[in-house]
Amino acid sequence: MSPNTLRSAAEQVATQRTSSQQLVEQAWAAAETWDPLIGVYNSRFRESSYIAAERADQLAAQGGPLGALHGVPIAVKDLLATRDGATTAQSLVLDTRWGDGAEGSAVARLRKAGAIVLGKTTTMEFGVGTPDATKPFPMPRNPWDRGRYAGGSSSGNASGIAAGLFLGAVGTDTAASIRWPATFCGVSGLKPTFGWVPKSRLVPLAFSLDHIGPMARTADDCALMLEVMSGHDASDPDSAPRPRFSARTADERTDLQGLRIGVAAMADVAAEHRDPDVTACFDTAVEVLRRLGAETRRVALPHYEEACTATIITLISEGGAYHAQNLRHRWEEFSEGARGVFGLAPFITGVDYVQAQRVRRRTQLALRELFASVDVVVMPTAGIAAVSLDDAGEVALGPKWPAMYTPYWNAVGNPAASVPMGFNAEGLPLGLQLAAAPFNDAEVLRVADAYQATTDWHLRTPPQATHDDTEHP
Repeated sequence: MSPNTLRSAAEQVATQRTSSQQLVEQAWAAAETWDPLIGVYNSRFRESSYIAAERADQLAAQGGPLGALHGVPIAVKDLLATRDGATTAQSLVLDTRWGDGAEGSAVARLRKAGAIVLGKTTTMEFGVGTPDATKPFPMPRNPWDRGRYAGGSSSGNASGIAAGLFLGAVGTDTAASIRWPATFCGVSGLKPTFGWVPKSRLVPLAFSLDHIGPMARTADDCALMLEVMSGHDASDPDSAPRPRFSARTADERTDLQGLRIGVAAMADVAAEHRDPDVTACFDTAVEVLRRLGAETRRVALPHYEEACTATIITLISEGGAYHAQNLRHRWEEFSEGARGVFGLAPFITGVDYVQAQRVRRRTQLALRELFASVDVVVMPTAGIAAVSLDDAGEVALGPKWPAMYTPYWNAVGNPAASVPMGFNAEGLPLGLQLAAAPFNDAEVLRVADAYQATTDWHLRTPPQATHDDTEHP
């Protein structure tokens, strides 16, 4: 039986109960079935993955030394440079020489730990906007319903994990881009504390909001990846002077006795877009945490709407600044969705930008007080499930954007994760979001892990064929 987590896969390769070559072959077999249907890969590194797998098996047979992810295939979002192939950022605008075949710290550390990079996954152009069928890139789709949006912008990561093409992937999150696809596709993802995972060799969206983080089927696998990727690196000026993240022992992770959880139900936020199944699943999830020993109390997130607005103002301003020259001279080459975001930048004043930064700082200070009284905050990741591809624009900074409860945590840089918490009446996944104080990622992950130890939503997989292949060309 094939392993279904990164940790179990690495253990089986290390003990030679399975081989890295088998795992890679299974990954490519799954890609042949699924990738034409759900648009996971922008590029595949098939030959180099086989070579790396053979070497991994040879090293395991020799008795090591082996890294934490030895011989395990993963994928990388096509905003991060890899030595195996070019970075496109899903754009016709990016110089094909960007990155020059070098790798940033996050990818290099995963590879040093033994991970095998299968390829680069689909995203939204430069991490914003919506899928654009007019551009020569694969169309990312949701494996639970191929007529639905996989979420932006780590789309290929989330859909690939859900469909079983790989067990883990490296994503990025500037306002939602790890947690949004995670909730829409029914997988786990973590936006770590800002600065804990170095951002070198990442095509930026907004320098002060961008995070690199893990995506996997389980919170425990996200913890495993974070242990490998985190820690100070001088290559990133935003890199925090902190050592690597260290996950708690299994006993500590699953014992929530006495843990103080703040419940932010978000009942009054974007009520017109709230799926009633989200409320029911969230209430059930909170009850599970209570049964595990956690103490719960209702909390209000300070400056919630102001902080979310600050995230959007900052994203548009910093993204527009980075792309200013190309927007001026190559406007038509950008996707419609990217133009719709970056094109707003000239209408945001310097006063607006400065005020947004003041809001972010005030919210950080207010959250210090909140996290003095609770250890973790839980809330839905979103008030809705995956929308149709035709309606994706309504969510990506459109009228349904307030139903995404993720931008708040980017404004302040706190760690925030999304894990599956059930399904709505249409059989679409819903997500539970957990957040904590800066560099308290361990608390987020141990609560998520304890929740997953007593539920199986994260183990549910989409049916192999729910639509006629011609239904969504």
